[in-house]
Amino acid sequence: MIPFQESNNGVTFAVKVHPRAKKNAITGEVGEALKLSLTAPPIDGRANDACIEFFSKLLNVPRSSITIASGQTSRTKVVRVAGLSAEEIRKRIGI
Repeated sequence: MIPFQESNNGVTFAVKVHPRAKKNAITGEVGEALKLSLTAPPIDGRANDACIEFFSKLLNVPRSSITIASGQTSRTKVVRVAGLSAEEIRKRIGI
């Protein structure tokens, strides 16, 4: 099970990004991280933007509610979501 940490700033969780995939989708779990396939290449922050856009649409929240808390230049990232509880995120992701 993916650990979600709740704080005053929002809920954080780990994501392992697979760039240049055929489609944007959550494709499983890797250790304690969600495995996320993105069509965007890992160049000039495009994969980070695609990650934010993906979770914004999936969780039905504004883009401004999603941030990359750490791992901007790494495949393993920590995503922060403001305005939702960990339980609500689990329901919307479907895990």
